[in-house]
Amino acid sequence: MIFSMTGYATVREETSYGSFNLEIRSVNNRFLDIQLRLPDDFRRLETAMRELLTAQLGRGKIECRMVFSHAHAVEIDQQFDHGLLERLMRLEQTIRTRYPSAASLTVAEILRWPGILENDTTPNEEWDEVGMRLLQTALKDLKAARMREGDKLKSVLFDRISQMRQLLQAASPRIPALIAAFEEKLRIRLEEILGGNEDERIHQEITLFASKIDVDEELSRLQAHLDEVERILNQGGAVGKRLDFMMQELHREANTIGSKSVDLEISRIAMELKVLVEQMREQVQNIE
Repeated sequence: MIFSMTGYATVREETSYGSFNLEIRSVNNRFLDIQLRLPDDFRRLETAMRELLTAQLGRGKIECRMVFSHAHAVEIDQQFDHGLLERLMRLEQTIRTRYPSAASLTVAEILRWPGILENDTTPNEEWDEVGMRLLQTALKDLKAARMREGDKLKSVLFDRISQMRQLLQAASPRIPALIAAFEEKLRIRLEEILGGNEDERIHQEITLFASKIDVDEELSRLQAHLDEVERILNQGGAVGKRLDFMMQELHREANTIGSKSVDLEISRIAMELKVLVEQMREQVQNIE
């Protein structure tokens, strides 16, 4: 199987502390680029999350975002440690008496003060476990989505390969007759220019020019390149970069066929080949 670099996954979990929501979005990129957006309370998980994503994904621009909403405010108020709050306020008053320029505590700072909420709503190891578990679940869903998209890309590429083979089959039988006809036409013109006493030179000129318009070698290489593309697709895995290289080779041969062509039908086939290669290249850009 092959994997696309495009995918999306989201998971949610409700706990007694609050609700956790994590989503991962993936798009194509030359390398692995991970961007994490975590709440301040979960910044310490960034290294572990990045390591997990790096171990599971090969390429792509990955955006991972986690949102945490605390439990209902009424429930928090019922568990508020008023005694600790009074001591904290007296301590602040003492400090501000000696240092009038000191800033006052904000509501957010008070709520984050250790122990101010009796059920200990400050981040703990259990919160970390939930966050990592959500990432593992979302990552599994993301990989499944990338695999489904990869299967679609693989089908598209095989379809384009089939179309290219049909074009090559149509082109191959025309080449010998085209060369023979062009040689005869060239012979007549050279005889008119050089006269009948230059048979050897005429033969050399015809042979040289025939080699310049003969695209049979390019057609054979295209067939071989298509075989290699099919082999890579069937092999599976992280094949995006190898396929991208093969697209360059396919385009080079199709372009050479077009430049050497002396026949309208061969020129048309070369153009169709380049269109198909370009369509394949666009799909390959999304493969891991």
